[in-house]
Amino acid sequence: MVATSLVNGLLSIKPLANFAKQRARTMMMDRAESIGVPWREEVKALETREDDTQQGVNPIWEEELRAIANPNLDYPSYYTNNAFHAYENGNLGWLPAMEVNVAARSVHARVWPDEDERSGLQGDANLRASYHQALQKILPAEPQQIVDLGCGVGISTLAMQKAFPAAQLTGVELSPYFLTVGEYRRKKACQTQNIQWVHAAAEETGLPTGSVDLVSAFLVFHELPLSAAHTIFAEAARLVKPGGHFAIMDMNPQSDVYKAMPPYVFTLLKSTEPFLDQYFELDMDQAFQAAGFAAPKTVINTPRHRTIIGKKRA
Repeated sequence: MVATSLVNGLLSIKPLANFAKQRARTMMMDRAESIGVPWREEVKALETREDDTQQGVNPIWEEELRAIANPNLDYPSYYTNNAFHAYENGNLGWLPAMEVNVAARSVHARVWPDEDERSGLQGDANLRASYHQALQKILPAEPQQIVDLGCGVGISTLAMQKAFPAAQLTGVELSPYFLTVGEYRRKKACQTQNIQWVHAAAEETGLPTGSVDLVSAFLVFHELPLSAAHTIFAEAARLVKPGGHFAIMDMNPQSDVYKAMPPYVFTLLKSTEPFLDQYFELDMDQAFQAAGFAAPKTVINTPRHRTIIGKKRA
């Protein structure tokens, strides 16, 4: 892995950081379209709600945003002060909310090395399925109440409901833009009413203590500073019933993929993931146990990802 100090030094130079971010975005969009993910076309369709006469973002989005947003929510400073994924306002805007789905399909198109990019277009769905398979193997029974922390636009929530169709799911997300797109996607997919959305921080969900069987965080922790990560562990422990579980699916810092990553690629990645260094330093076993969970079990579910599942001690 390229020296952290060198990468951070390069990214501290604003013109270089801005160039890296824009270069990373352009590369992602061009690559997506080259392998069959119509990035720009799908985003445009979402913006206009498939109304070809509409210019800019359709006003109906703003109406739905007001209905789902908590106007009294105080956003953590790490969330408002960082340009996650090269977006100037981070996740607080329509563009990131409308690009999540195409970005996920593109980024995960070649999770497994024996897939070429075009045949790997199911990579995102397969990644999520590999997580659910790990859960089904380790959990003693199907969870009936699930909280999906940092649910984004609900891709993880909708997929979790298909894996556990009898469960009641609650998706918790800081970005009201993401939740608004998530509700649109839920309705369009005609999925049941067993999903509710909560506009809140994962650190302080406001949900009842000891009320759920499973708390899940899918591709969330690599976007957190250590202070927020530890607070979320404590919140997960508060939410889960004794004997319930907390599960994390995320990047695996021990993966040979990241260890062998060329320095310029890692620099581009780091420019869009401001807390990646802190995530790579996080001792998951210690964090689970400090929060009140038993020593967790780890499953390597792809060459780049791991699932970590901890049972709350009685």
